[in-house]
Amino acid sequence: MTGEETFRTALDNLATHKLRTALTMLGMIFGVGAVIAMLSIGAGGERKALEAIGRLGLRNVIVKAKVVKPEDRQELRKKSLGVSLRDAEAIQEAVPNVMVVLPRVEIKPYKILAPNAKTKGKVFGVSWRQSQVATIQLAEGRFLDARDEADHAQVCVVGQNIRRNLFGYGPALGKQLKVNDVWLDVIGIFGETPEGTASDAQEIWIPVSTAMRKFDRDPLDSPLDELLVEVREGVSTRETAKLIEPLIDRLHGGADDYEIVIPEALLEQSRQTQRIFSIVMGSIAGISLLVGGIGIMNIMLASVLERTREIGIRRAIGARKADIRAQFVIESFTISVIGGLSGIIIGIALAKIVAAYAGWPTVITFGSLFLSTAVSVTVGLVSGIYPAARAAELNPIEALRYE
Repeated sequence: MTGEETFRTALDNLATHKLRTALTMLGMIFGVGAVIAMLSIGAGGERKALEAIGRLGLRNVIVKAKVVKPEDRQELRKKSLGVSLRDAEAIQEAVPNVMVVLPRVEIKPYKILAPNAKTKGKVFGVSWRQSQVATIQLAEGRFLDARDEADHAQVCVVGQNIRRNLFGYGPALGKQLKVNDVWLDVIGIFGETPEGTASDAQEIWIPVSTAMRKFDRDPLDSPLDELLVEVREGVSTRETAKLIEPLIDRLHGGADDYEIVIPEALLEQSRQTQRIFSIVMGSIAGISLLVGGIGIMNIMLASVLERTREIGIRRAIGARKADIRAQFVIESFTISVIGGLSGIIIGIALAKIVAAYAGWPTVITFGSLFLSTAVSVTVGLVSGIYPAARAAELNPIEALRYE
């Protein structure tokens, strides 16, 4: 038999037994789909974490006010006012290799509205120099500047979701929105990431001076929510954090009302967590593919038994062992390829569903597609070799006697 005839015979047999072929493919479909979905979700989680950490800046150290229980705040404030501008000035003066210290305040909005719409979101008072130390993308307008901060200007930069909820898809620059009882002019709109989402999409940023002067704050709360300390390039953020901690501890009278966060350390931790996640998810998906391969082997072995007489007839009229072996390997290969491609489609669909309904970004890479395809083909070929060998070694005379 020619190679073309063997190939056609294998495909004809798969087409004749459609249900058996489809059931054989199921394991491979779900295995490959699981690989694609898990790798995509994992890669999306890593990108989201890197985006958040990137916004903080890898050369920065962050001093954050801790959340204190209401019953403990009054006693704590006898020792410390919380994170304040005094801390910022002390760090700037006493800690070497510090470029700048930027305050940040979170406003608790009980209403965010425009003349004909309302929405929910987060509101932050930030320094105009925030754009110099962290990654900020603008789609329209401008960022806050020094004059805005000096004049306690009632201006804001808004995220894409805030813009759509309040102003639709029409022009938003120059329009006004109201946070609590303060009207703000929109001067800028944050950009979107290539995936169409951004962590600041539901945020409003205003000058920190405006936030501190024009918005009410509980006197028992920390005056600032955090200080972002930019460290000179080439200087260890960990070493700088070690110098900042005793300074703040002394200023706060030993009160446990702050914590120090190092984005660089968070990045390393995030990558390590991602590696563990990928290993675990990859192992689970690998087991799914292995089960799929075992399923193919079992069905092919059952097929050999079922087609024993057919094999005997083919051998009797001149088919070689190589022809029989090739036919079963081709069948196994075809099942794995079609199952793998179907699994890729299902995996991509699952990843998109997760992205749409869970708000979790997914990233589908060429590497994950190539890996899944290569593994499915390899599993299919390996799973078909043993059944093909058994079929080829059947004795033609005994095969013809088989009922």
